[in-house]
Amino acid sequence: MRTAARRLSKRLGRRGRALLILGVGKVCYGAGFIVDPPPARGLELLTMMCPLQSWAWLWIVCGSITAVSAFLRVGNDRWGFVAALTPPTVWGTAYGVSFVTGVYTRGIFPFIWYATCHVAFIVWASRVPEEVPRTTARARRGAERRPG
Repeated sequence: MRTAARRLSKRLGRRGRALLILGVGKVCYGAGFIVDPPPARGLELLTMMCPLQSWAWLWIVCGSITAVSAFLRVGNDRWGFVAALTPPTVWGTAYGVSFVTGVYTRGIFPFIWYATCHVAFIVWASRVPEEVPRTTARARRGAERRPG
């Protein structure tokens, strides 16, 4: 079991692991809105267009694309990051609009949460190099000699 997990981890790499975690989380989050939808407080901008359960499918579809992209090569995985960004950007925008218009004054807090814990993290993860560049002993010695 441990060998299989190690092989999977190596296959996924750093970016793939992030995509897989994000993807599974988004699918679960969307499924929760289908199974037991909460009040749509602050999401009126979205529910004007269709019910919250329909918007839950955005999370599920984008989460599935994100999770599948975890198994693609670096460079081909970019659509996984785009898919990962879509639901929190849409929902964060809805909460931001609800705050600005005064419909849901508490909307500023989920807006900030989506902007930081989701969008900013996903953008950061998309920029993580797959491999950490190795420095040679010669380069390290040169860096030590230079005045800081």
